[in-house]
Formats: sequence, structure tokens, C-alpha cells
Amino acid sequence: MYMRYCSRLFSAMAGPRPVVLSGPSGAGKSTLLKKLMKEYDSVFGFSVSHTTRSPRPGEENGKDYHFVTREVMQAGIDKGDFIENAEFSGNMYGTSKAAVHDVQAKNLICILDIDMQGVRNIKQTDLNAIYISIQPPSTEILEKRLRDRKTESEDSLQRRLRAAKVDMEFSKEAGVFDVVIVNDNLDVAYGQLKDALLEEINMVKKTSASS
Repeated sequence: MYMRYCSRLFSAMAGPRPVVLSGPSGAGKSTLLKKLMKEYDSVFGFSVSHTTRSPRPGEENGKDYHFVTREVMQAGIDKGDFIENAEFSGNMYGTSKAAVHDVQAKNLICILDIDMQGVRNIKQTDLNAIYISIQPPSTEILEKRLRDRKTESEDSLQRRLRAAKVDMEFSKEAGVFDVVIVNDNLDVAYGQLKDALLEEINMVKKTSASS
């Protein structure tokens, strides 16, 4: 029932292809997304995910995430309000149908920032997305980035590192991602991200100019 509903949902969506962006915490996804949204604020719409984790310093509810309780999120999942959801490090994450609709309704390229479990779920739908993986150069560099954040306990950091190793292997699976970007240099990685999305960016600009 869930997957059949998703198929009908996505088949009805017209316009530029949405973007599924994935990668381990600390790979630089958020930084790259912020640069993309700043340069192309009239082209992309960020699909705001739900999570039961606590906000980090500087994060805003409704902008970075919809921060909700486990009870509220589970109720939404039970009602079928989410196109994908997963649990990581004791916290729930998910993308609601409403979040995708909100972006599509504005004729923008919808960005879905999700983990590998979410990628597997959405791969089973007929969402015609561009799948992009952002990866760190190595687990050593990733560990340094996470420690420099100073937002993780040692236990949480080790869990994230273990998950990152699985994620890095997942990114190598054939047929999963259209593009894999290794974020060793932010400017180079950002250039690669823009190149991967250039066709869709030009499509939206052309549509906006003619409307």
C-alpha cells in the first residue's frame, strides 16, 4: 500500500527532477546545500525533514528540520504522512509528503536530504530523481570534522563513524547514485555539484523567464 501510494504520488508530479542528496554526517552536505540555496534561491526548494533529535546550536525549527517528539512523528508515520523514514543513533528522521508538495507547488527543484535507508526506500518508488552522494575523503578526515564540531559525545561520535563507514561503502554500489562527490575541497566539490544539476537549473530558469 505504501509503495503503491508513493508511485501514484510521484507520477503526478511534473516539472524538473527532484534531487536526492545523501552522505554521512560530517561529509559537508549541509555546507554545500547552503551554498547552493544561496546562489540559486529562486531555483531550488529545500525539503525540510522531520527529526526527533534535539536542535544543534543555530538550527531553526521549520528551516533546518521540523523538530518533533517521537510520539508525534510515529503518529505521522502510522497515518502514512511520510514518503521515507529511518532511525539513526536513537533518533527518527523522515521526509513528509507535505514537505515535497510544498516545494513542487512553487515549481522549484525539490531537494531531499536523506540517509542511505531513505535512499533505498525512495529507490523503490518511481520518483525520477537525480541521486547524489556526498562523501568525505577518508574516515580520518571525517572524524576530525566531527570532533571539531564539538557537538557530539564520544559515544555518539563513534556511532556516527561506524555508520559513515557503511555509508561510504553504500555509495560505491552500482546503480544507486548518479553522481558521487568526494568533498576534499569545498569549492571543487561545489563545482561538481553544480555541474551535476546544471541541466535542471537551466530548465527552471527558462521556465521562470517565460512565465
